[in-house]
Amino acid sequence: MSQRSGRRGRGRRAAEALLPGTWGGQHVRFEVTDGGANVEFDCAHATLRGKILVNGAGQFSARGTYYPEHGGPVRRDETNEGFPARFEGRVGGSLMKLTVTRDHPHEDLGTFSLTRDQEAEIFKCR
Repeated sequence: MSQRSGRRGRGRRAAEALLPGTWGGQHVRFEVTDGGANVEFDCAHATLRGKILVNGAGQFSARGTYYPEHGGPVRRDETNEGFPARFEGRVGGSLMKLTVTRDHPHEDLGTFSLTRDQEAEIFKCR
């Protein structure tokens, strides 16, 4: 019997929310909260709203807002409303593979390897 579902022979199990905690890797920090996630990149950050559901194969797909950053001072009249992006990944044990893609225009923003409870290696734009 599966410890997660308590049923035998059903095959698929229901999607489960990614548990709160921090995942880190080179150039990325992914902090899962009860309400979504906050992500830090070298020269950007992102927010995801709502629970991140992981299917029986360990895969997830979530939508969020990606905010590019830049070095140097921020001007008074400068705004950064960000843009919609998709955050897709796969979780297996303490490892995560995360791919971030801008919606329109379609642009691959990067693929990252993360480990749960590991410090991130981020170099913020200054």
